[in-house]
Amino acid sequence: MNGANKNRPPAHVAKCDEDSPLTAEQKPLPDTVAEKPISEKSPAEWAYERIILYIQNFEEQLDNEHEVAMGFTGSDAGVLRIEGIGYFDPDIVTFYGTDGAGTKTQLVQHVSQLNVILRAMPRKADEDEPFRIGFRLAADLERDSEDTPKGE
Repeated sequence: MNGANKNRPPAHVAKCDEDSPLTAEQKPLPDTVAEKPISEKSPAEWAYERIILYIQNFEEQLDNEHEVAMGFTGSDAGVLRIEGIGYFDPDIVTFYGTDGAGTKTQLVQHVSQLNVILRAMPRKADEDEPFRIGFRLAADLERDSEDTPKGE
């Protein structure tokens, strides 16, 4: 860490089991997330970055038989196997993936309505390894930071 975490926003978690794995709120922000001040981020960008951290943390606790999916709050739409996430400034976050039946699914949501339930979903039977989107998303954050000229 390069000291960018000194500007980390307040975060807190209360847990029943103090020996349980660390949560996203307890871990330091990656330098690429922390180096740009929050005041310079849109609500969509800041929500996008933190959702990636939550997904990655959730995946770290899964076994090889499960992948991350998200449930939909307030609907009968079921779950979405998360295969991508994006944002459109200033206020839209979108999730790309497939539902339990393999149907292409996309959720487009305003940040003021953002509710995400992360769920463990059995991995596809034809895959040798579980699909870990959180680590790919975190790598994208690293690449985006490298591709953005300083001062933008």
